[in-house]
Order: sequence, then structure tokens, then C-alpha cells
Amino acid sequence: MSSADIAVSVFKELEPEDYRVLLAIEFGMSKHEFVPVSDLSNLAGLAHRQVEFRLSRLNKLKLIRRRVGSYVGYALSTVGYDCLAINALVKSDVLAAFGKPLGVGKESDVFDALAPNNERVAAKFHRVGRTSFRQARRVRGYIADRGHISWLFQSRLAAEKEFEALTLVYPCGVSVPRPVSHNRHVVVMGMIEGVDLFQVQEVPEPAEVLDEILRNVKMAYQAAGVIHADLSEYNVILKPDYHVLVIDWPQFVTRDHPNADVLLERDVRNVLQFFQKRFRIKRSLEETIDFVKKPTGA
Repeated sequence: MSSADIAVSVFKELEPEDYRVLLAIEFGMSKHEFVPVSDLSNLAGLAHRQVEFRLSRLNKLKLIRRRVGSYVGYALSTVGYDCLAINALVKSDVLAAFGKPLGVGKESDVFDALAPNNERVAAKFHRVGRTSFRQARRVRGYIADRGHISWLFQSRLAAEKEFEALTLVYPCGVSVPRPVSHNRHVVVMGMIEGVDLFQVQEVPEPAEVLDEILRNVKMAYQAAGVIHADLSEYNVILKPDYHVLVIDWPQFVTRDHPNADVLLERDVRNVLQFFQKRFRIKRSLEETIDFVKKPTGA
């Protein structure tokens, strides 16, 4: 069971005072890896005895982590951070219910969910650094120059970046999930249905699938001024109707980024290499990049 599974099962059991303590710990973690108990009464606006009771309860539910050293301190666990995000999204009428997991990856968990109007949506919990903080810092430009930041903030930044990307490219007609809302490390978006492209062994017209992916790359570049910067067969969903959905945008860069050309070339190369290896479709890298960069109608 993932931390999001646990959070979904316990967040309704929490009382307002529990959330006040969780919020106090979250705020205190901007200055401390583990927030001193002595700070939490003021931060939460609760009596010391009440804080102690809530800390014991939250610790048993595995929503926080306790450390005893030169002082006794607490930090949010993954489950605790999930609960804060879920509670905020429910209170803001973005989410009403959760369903089954849609996918669990190295850096995200995606859940089927329902909006208050009964629309099916996807809730994506970012998990940057779940496998390696060092690797996350190496490949993600938006955290590389920020010094030491917690896994909470890394995941929150990833969610903010992905939501920003979706709001830029979706109105331009790029085939991506519709952006709905976000809170902390969770992005709520339109429903994702289909199979990861890397899992597909056969399709009726693979050249058409390739062409559609490249048209979306071109549309993002030309209309939105955006480059995915992490595009591969692992970030493309093939829907039941054989159309594509391009996902996982937290590493996006704009067209004026210093490394824009390098990142665009890498995206295109990854896609072309996959289709050549899997479906024996060969395209020129240079001609494809020219296609992407050449304005429509020029």
C-alpha cells in the first residue's frame, strides 16, 4: 500500500486540531529538518498538552516522524504531506473521492479520482527524490541552484512546474491532460486512460502515431514556446483510440532557455530512436527538428 493509499484512508479521521499541528510542522520545516516540540505550541496556536496529545496520535498514524537528539523534533512523513494536500483539495471543492491507483512510478503516484460534479479526474502525487535525491538534483534544473531543500519542497516544485506547463500547452491544442488544480505536491488533471507507449508492441499505423507525437512537439514549441525536455516513450500514453497523450511535464523549459536546442534535440532523438527500434520506422533527426522549428505555413 502506497503512502497515498494510507492518506486517502485516514484523512477523514483527522480532526481540525490534527491539521493545525500538521500545518505547524510543515511551516516549521522551512527552518528545521525536524521541528522542535517547543516551537509547535506557538505555531499551532494550541496548548502544550494539546500539542503533545496530537503529536502522539499523528505519530501512531504514521503521519509524522519523531527524532530524539539534542532536542525532540518532528517532521512530516510522506503520508502526512499527502493528507495536507488531499484535505486542501477536498475543502476547495476540487476533489470529492478517490478510486484505484492508475500508476505508480519512480517519481509519482497517480490515482483515479472524482470531482464534486462526478467528473473523473486524475490526481498525481509527485515523489521527487523517492529513489535518489542526488539524481533528482542532477536532472532537474529547477532545484539545481536552490541549495539544500527538503523532499517536500522538491516534490512541490515539481507539481508547480507541471501545472504551469499544462496551463501553457493545453490551451494551444497540445494533447495533454487538462489542468484542473494543484496543491502542494499534487496535480489534479483530466482523466488519463490508455497504456504507456513503451509497453506497446504493435499498433495498426505506427507512422501515424509518430507523426501525431511530432505534431504535438511542434505545437508546444510554436504555439506555447515550450519544450518538454524529458520526452520519451515513457512519457507518452497511447489512448484506446490510438491517439496520444503527452504526460510528465515538470522538467519543461521555454524556447528561450539557454539549453533549448539541446533539450529539443534530445526529445526528438528519443522518440525517433524508439520508433526505429520498435517499429522499424526511420526518420532523419535533422529534418524532424527542422519540421518542429519551422513555423506552420512558412
